Amino acid sequence: MRRGAAEPAEVLERVEDLDQEARRAFDIDVDPETLGIVESTLDAAREGIGARHGLSLTTREGSGFLSYGPGGHYRRHVDHAVDESFPDASRRRISAVLFLNSSRPGLRTGEFSGGELVIYPERAVDDADDPIVIVPEEGTLVTFFSATAHEVKAVTAGVRDVVVDWYY
Repeated sequence: MRRGAAEPAEVLERVEDLDQEARRAFDIDVDPETLGIVESTLDAAREGIGARHGLSLTTREGSGFLSYGPGGHYRRHVDHAVDESFPDASRRRISAVLFLNSSRPGLRTGEFSGGELVIYPERAVDDADDPIVIVPEEGTLVTFFSATAHEVKAVTAGVRDVVVDWYY
């Protein structure tokens, strides 16, 4: 990911305005070989992910590679949305996050601190109700319903690298 071109990641409802209060991350343009490996891996996982969630999934939106440096975050949001500028967001059924490196309090090469993924289950009414906090671990794939609220906590040191995708 360090070799790819980086540009600020957008917030769906504010495509024209890269609101760093809402999201501070970079989209990375990776080489075709890396993209192909990730795409085929996520395609191979589709049936199992669908079964896990009780759904028949047909396709994916396409992998996005994201990098969150120190202070990088994404405030609470949902991935399923109705937006005229991006109609496919309304097709999203399952969100997928693949951690490419690990979060640790004491950094080793390639690791970072902070950057936890927090998922707010449907039963949660506010921030105090049983959120699920996932500490990133390299190679872990997390999937959840795209209409589920979630956020990425601020990275405090190092760089958090992930692949994101959405199954239809």
